[in-house]
Amino acid sequence: MTKFSIVNYAKESYVELMQKVSWPTWSELQGSAIVVSIASLIIAMAVYLMDKSFQVILESFYKLF
Repeated sequence: MTKFSIVNYAKESYVELMQKVSWPTWSELQGSAIVVSIASLIIAMAVYLMDKSFQVILESFYKLF
């Protein structure tokens, strides 16, 4: 890449970010953050429950031997 193409790329990127990208509003960001937080907690609980179940199953299995 030449210096000219790098400068041109930077200028075009700036124009695109400032004029063509639709940025979310603050309330949309808050709503998305809440959805992501709740989904993360649900997934964490599912993983925790699977881990505990496998622990109980394997401990019972190992006690047989």
